[in-house]
Amino acid sequence: MDEKLQKVLARAGQGSRREMENRIREGRVMVNGEVATLGDRVSVSDNITLDGYPITTTEAGENRRVIIYNKPEGEVCTRKDPEGRTTVFEKLPKLRGERWIAVGRLDINTSGLLLFTTDGELANRLMHPSTEIDREYLVRVMGEVTDEHLENLKKGIQLEDGPAKFTDIVDGGGEGINRWFYVCLMEGRNREVRRLWESQGLKVNRLKRVRFGPVFLPSKAKVGRWVEMEEQEVNALCDMVDLQVATVKPKTQQQKLDIKRNKNKATAGGARRSNKGFDWQSSDKPEFKPKKPGKRSFR
Repeated sequence: MDEKLQKVLARAGQGSRREMENRIREGRVMVNGEVATLGDRVSVSDNITLDGYPITTTEAGENRRVIIYNKPEGEVCTRKDPEGRTTVFEKLPKLRGERWIAVGRLDINTSGLLLFTTDGELANRLMHPSTEIDREYLVRVMGEVTDEHLENLKKGIQLEDGPAKFTDIVDGGGEGINRWFYVCLMEGRNREVRRLWESQGLKVNRLKRVRFGPVFLPSKAKVGRWVEMEEQEVNALCDMVDLQVATVKPKTQQQKLDIKRNKNKATAGGARRSNKGFDWQSSDKPEFKPKKPGKRSFR
């Protein structure tokens, strides 16, 4: 089936559709030996190159991969950092002919759940505001939190880039000057969680994302490690954003061995534990562990 060239390139993990449109306008994409133009339609049988490098194309939903990464504090969400800091991409499994695309970002001082996919279309839909996917964070707040503060944060606050609010706040416990909360919001604007609390004269000194939509941070994904989602789980994620899902085919014995090998790499050497950050799910930490929320009213 013929599809727009920029859509096929985005699905191949080369970047967003907008980025691919720019590459096409710049004459950097060739189809079957000819310079491509915006509006061209291609199929998986066409020979496509970007900057002279061949692009591996697939049918919609084919070979789509998603991994969950537990980001430690101190890592930045860029491919290359001019200051030489560690990036979240350095510990991800290597790919050939594709690249990992981050679904959103976390700032350098925020840890927790990050999704990566090889499918640019899936990444775009998960990040688009129209999908209204909620994010849940575990946050430690320093200062005296009153009922009035919590009510204000749920009603809405006018920030410099527009109104914002938490759709729900659940007490996570704590004593003294520091208290824990689980908070949920529908957007992912820059430092939005921190800025909301700061609007009430309170300071966030720990912040960790624990959920993105239906995807929770699994306990086996320790700090600085990644876990690959199963095909059925990926398809459920695609179905949520009305994206064509892949047909789950019976796996051959060799494919089963490859999957097992990749899982072993993720556990043993796919990513080593970082000295930075704090794993609130670890049982060997003496620091206070926040209680889990009870029945969630989150979407």
